[in-house]
Amino acid sequence: MTGTEPPARRVLRPPAGYRLAASVRSLTFSPYDPCARITAGTFWWAARTPAGPATLALRPAAGDLLAEGYGPGADWVVQRADAVAGLRDDLTGFPELAAAHPVVAELAARHRGLRMPATGQVFPRLLRAILEQKVTGKEAYRAYAATVRHFREAAPGPAQPLLLPPEPAAVAATPYWVFHPFGVEQRRAETLRRAAALADRLERCPDSADATRRLTAVAGIGPWTAAEVVRVAYGDPDAVSVGDYHVPNTVAWALAGEPRGDDARMLALLEPFRGHRGRVCVLLEAAAVQAPRFGPRAPIRSFARF
Repeated sequence: MTGTEPPARRVLRPPAGYRLAASVRSLTFSPYDPCARITAGTFWWAARTPAGPATLALRPAAGDLLAEGYGPGADWVVQRADAVAGLRDDLTGFPELAAAHPVVAELAARHRGLRMPATGQVFPRLLRAILEQKVTGKEAYRAYAATVRHFREAAPGPAQPLLLPPEPAAVAATPYWVFHPFGVEQRRAETLRRAAALADRLERCPDSADATRRLTAVAGIGPWTAAEVVRVAYGDPDAVSVGDYHVPNTVAWALAGEPRGDDARMLALLEPFRGHRGRVCVLLEAAAVQAPRFGPRAPIRSFARF
């Protein structure tokens, strides 16, 4: 299929109250993400599928959700469209767990239309997660956008400019110093190159647990990075980003009224929600819950000269 041919189509039936933008927001790094964005109510997502490059468009239509696919991998993304939209998200048991805590119960009710997507794509989220390691959000996005544009390849379909995620083999073959002008130091660049070299094996993991084991076996990838990946690639509702700078404080503040918390305290507070601990964190993020801030902001650095 070329960009000029009619797209592959599928009509999805979301549950009452479903919110597309809230559900797929985790698949975009910012409103200007070069690989995924929401424009005029339509979500556009570029992917490298087993059948080739593709673009998926998801748009509400009279209570339904219309999925359209473009490019050689159009059928693949359309068949997976319900998962990408979060419609395979299994909330079994969560309402009962949420009811036990007033804050979580209120968030679950307020954001009942939010579903967790499962893209089935490991490397694109891994690319972003590695670039987010131990830097500010602005630094991470700058590095991510510059990396995608360095390997620029237009995505099929009418949503232009939209770019495909970088080909893992191309990333693996790129010297670490090429990433320096993007604000990426040698440590993250080498981690990214190692992960890219193993991307084919990582994409074949059958489930979130196996993916976590394989990811954390790669030098430079720890529990935080693995959780960020499996929560999106597999829709894992229990994945908690241990080691995050903000999340332990957010959880401690929201669930116990404590302005600061460490990983141990966060996990203890989330334990009653086991099976859906990551979902609780997603709801806190959707509600923009933030613990009080006491310290200075982290500085934005540049590695372009190193």
